[in-house]
Amino acid sequence: MKIQKFEDLIVWQKAKDLGVWTYKCFQTSKDYTFKDQICRAALSVSNNIAEGFERNTDTDFARFLHIAKDSNSEVKSMLYLAKDLQMIAENEFMTGLDLCNQIGRLLNGLINALKVK
Repeated sequence: MKIQKFEDLIVWQKAKDLGVWTYKCFQTSKDYTFKDQICRAALSVSNNIAEGFERNTDTDFARFLHIAKDSNSEVKSMLYLAKDLQMIAENEFMTGLDLCNQIGRLLNGLINALKVK
């Protein structure tokens, strides 16, 4: 069965969850520059998956998946900073890190599947 819309992609669903989680996690942060950067990066993951899917070519889709992967890594890096700066608790860090790791694995799998075609 061919996926008809990006909303059916598990990786997009997880990336959307990352965006929601990030906004909720940092909503009370007074460091507006940090909050803006991590939230923008988190939203970029799901948005690039969606945009690439709509391009209707494997080459374009893979290119956007790589961009999503880059943004996912940016979120992950910023989570380490947030933890070290005591902006988030250890359990929040672990939740975000786990979600980023899941997304990273799914993105890698999808990128590799597109290469096979």
